[in-house]
Amino acid sequence: MGEALKEARKALDLGEVPVGAIVVCHDKIIARAHNQTEQLTDATAHAEMLAVTTASYELGSKYLNECALYVTLEPCVMCAGALHWVQLQKLVFGAEDVQRGYSLAGSPLLHPRTEVIKGIYSTESKALLANFFDRIRGV
Repeated sequence: MGEALKEARKALDLGEVPVGAIVVCHDKIIARAHNQTEQLTDATAHAEMLAVTTASYELGSKYLNECALYVTLEPCVMCAGALHWVQLQKLVFGAEDVQRGYSLAGSPLLHPRTEVIKGIYSTESKALLANFFDRIRGV
């Protein structure tokens, strides 16, 4: 999760919502990404989506059923849908997203075999997000 936090800090430095993600397969990082919605003018350029795309390319497979995604913020519904289709083995996230997180949808969005671990480095993840939104609000 420390590597995902490094990615989130890159996003913060670029003026993006500070969310970072890495994909690990067989104890090796195969993809890393951070939010780039502003840089790419693409509303779908979330850290999770970019990391999944890179990992799939790296493995030469549309399935990530032997991979773990570490992300600093709970994925949104769009990202959870993508994680379902890649059949992600494990999702580990830091801060819960009480406004737009996938868990608000009610019904299971992730693949039934996806293991979920939440709250890892949540304090650090929340601090980055608070810093970003304080900057925007001029606090």
